[in-house]
Amino acid sequence: MQLSEQEVVRREKLAKLREIGINPYPADLFPIDSNSKEIKSDFAENKKVVIAGRLMSRRIQGKASFAELQDGEGRIQVYFNRDEICTSEDKTLYNDVYKKLLDIGDFIGIEGTLFTTKVGEKTVMVNDFKLLSKALKPLPLPKVDAEGNTYDAFNDPEMRYRQRYADLVVNPNVKEVFIKRTKLFNAMRSFFNDAGYFEVETPVLQPIPGGAAARPFITHHNSLDIPLYMRIANELYLKRLIVGGFDGVYEFSKNFRNEGMDRTHNPEFTAMEIYVSYKDYNWMMDFCEQLLEHCAIAVNGTSKATFGEHEIDFKAPYARVAMADAIKHFTGFDITDKTEDEIREAAKGMNIEVDETMGKGKLIDEIFGEKCEGNYIQPTFITDYPKEMSPLCKEHRDNPELTERFELMVCGKEIANAYSELNDPIDQRERFEYQLKLAAKGDDEATEFIDHDFLRALEYGMPPTSGMGIGMDRLIMFLTNNQSIQEVLFFPQMRPEKKAPSVALNDEEKAVLSIITKAEKIELVALKTQSGLSNKKWDKTIKGLTKKEVAKVSKTDEGLFVEVL
Repeated sequence: MQLSEQEVVRREKLAKLREIGINPYPADLFPIDSNSKEIKSDFAENKKVVIAGRLMSRRIQGKASFAELQDGEGRIQVYFNRDEICTSEDKTLYNDVYKKLLDIGDFIGIEGTLFTTKVGEKTVMVNDFKLLSKALKPLPLPKVDAEGNTYDAFNDPEMRYRQRYADLVVNPNVKEVFIKRTKLFNAMRSFFNDAGYFEVETPVLQPIPGGAAARPFITHHNSLDIPLYMRIANELYLKRLIVGGFDGVYEFSKNFRNEGMDRTHNPEFTAMEIYVSYKDYNWMMDFCEQLLEHCAIAVNGTSKATFGEHEIDFKAPYARVAMADAIKHFTGFDITDKTEDEIREAAKGMNIEVDETMGKGKLIDEIFGEKCEGNYIQPTFITDYPKEMSPLCKEHRDNPELTERFELMVCGKEIANAYSELNDPIDQRERFEYQLKLAAKGDDEATEFIDHDFLRALEYGMPPTSGMGIGMDRLIMFLTNNQSIQEVLFFPQMRPEKKAPSVALNDEEKAVLSIITKAEKIELVALKTQSGLSNKKWDKTIKGLTKKEVAKVSKTDEGLFVEVL
């Protein structure tokens, strides 16, 4: 393992601490009785406090020093005075431990007394302190010059997502996003509980990937010698519980889909699904808009939220537009009573890419997605979907070609999907069989499985039921003005990290490698100029990097380029 100069120095300090009898990682409890927020809100001169946190900055001036301590609630100024801490002749705790052996990022516990500085800063006078955990790697803290300009901010997205622990320490606004995420879950949970519905848990490992059309992750159960699928949706299990006699059930579900990753999709994501018996999709629309208004206020203190250039208002009621009306409004084409071939030709005429594997429902979905979806900025219910698009949804009571389904659109994205649930077991079996035909035809969004146990459950009888799913990650994106799903997940899925070279490099090689790594690929002449090395050192350095197979030089039509291996 290669260590930076600072990491080597910190390990040397670690050894010195142990030499003088200080355990840098003590096991015993530290009896904190306050935090930075409580100190500021309930401040009293000369009040005794015991606090702990991470040392984030310090200004040492001989036998005195001001520093900043960061805990779970924020930062507080602390004041170290040698004679206050070391009342005897032995000044080791201040002169050696504090001044020489502590570093920014270390965790310390402090017993102190509150006072106000001459400039009015609420501060803790340190009476005694204890090292609680030694940090061996320096924090990626930004640098601020005398004019207040910030440099070297820890804002590279990939680094932030890979090292979320460091991101949370040095970028306080990131923590606020996740506090709001928890507030959202708590608000939704309390709304459901107050309505009398039960939170339940359903299997993550399933014999059939049901409830949605998506590519699953597959694993193997050794004892049973069977394949199992990680959950793509929990819908069919929740409906089984409605069959079993629960009037209303909900679950915050970790789902897994073995598909692509982008700014709005992660292979592992969180969905909420709720099912309530004796209700329909009209009731669920009312319930949904009341729920989201409640959640927006709980998270942000208002029903309004900013997302990009848009101000969204989650205050009920929301507009309701039938899918056929939306398509007709934005394209002039009426999908009502049209055949599959007619819809396919219409889509081609709109310059939408379609093919022969697409059924009627998929074609309509493509038209809506390309021409309509992005126009709905404020929360809008799109209702009455074609039957071909909704294999688990009840046939519309007034039009057998449609289903009683809605999706809630916000800023051109779906955040909720709901049905009057199909409870006719014969109709459900026929829908499943039709999906198999679409899958055989090549429709990659059609389900390839029939859940016979779910059909058996329906045959015992399921009451009229309405169900709804909400993408929790996407919803919190809207409520916190984040354009990327990675910003609202603590640890989003990432591509494998490129391993640092295990070979020993000298200082010149390290410096040049750093330039190449930042650029990914750089012209040889430009690299030499940036390195600032003499011709002799440059030749030795570039040869060393290529010989150690850390970097390579390749010839292209544009010239010679260097890149990291």
